[in-house]
Order: sequence, then structure tokens, then C-alpha cells
Amino acid sequence: MPLTDAQITERLSGLPGCSRDGNAITRTFSHTYHETVHLAMYVAAKAREVGHHPDIHITWQRIRFDITTHDAGHRLTEKDFELARHIDAIAVGHGAQPV
Repeated sequence: MPLTDAQITERLSGLPGCSRDGNAITRTFSHTYHETVHLAMYVAAKAREVGHHPDIHITWQRIRFDITTHDAGHRLTEKDFELARHIDAIAVGHGAQPV
């Protein structure tokens, strides 16, 4: 079920570093290029496990995750914030630095 703007704002306050971009939340980390590729693989494995998949953008020493619920008409749901928390934990475990 899509969240209201107030619910989204409340949940974002608990995820420092995440920001809203329209109907998605985004988070960017820095690391070496090869480590960002490894990070993407670990996040992809977690995404498969939880059944929710972010868009992943890798550039030189940067990786950005864009999260929205495609099945809810590209709207933000609780699943997006749960996945964002998983991504943060995985990134910290891999030594990625928030941007």
C-alpha cells in the first residue's frame, strides 16, 4: 500500500543519507569501482531474498540505489524503507562511505 507524504517524511527521518526523488528514495555511497560492483552483487542477493529490487547505478567510485515499489505504480511503500535499511547495513559492512 502506498505511503502518504507525511508517512514518507517520517520514515526518511529515520534513514539519514536517504533522500526522496519524486516517488523513489535514493542513497549514494562511495568506494573503489570494483568494491561498488561487489556491493551491487550483495544487495542484489538480499533483494532476491526479500523479493524487492532497487535500481542500481554504478559510476566511477560511486553507487546509487533508487528504490520504489514498481508493483504499486512506482509509489513508495513500507517495502522500500525496509530495503533501504538492508542496503545501509550491507554498505556499512563493506566499508562503503555515504555520499
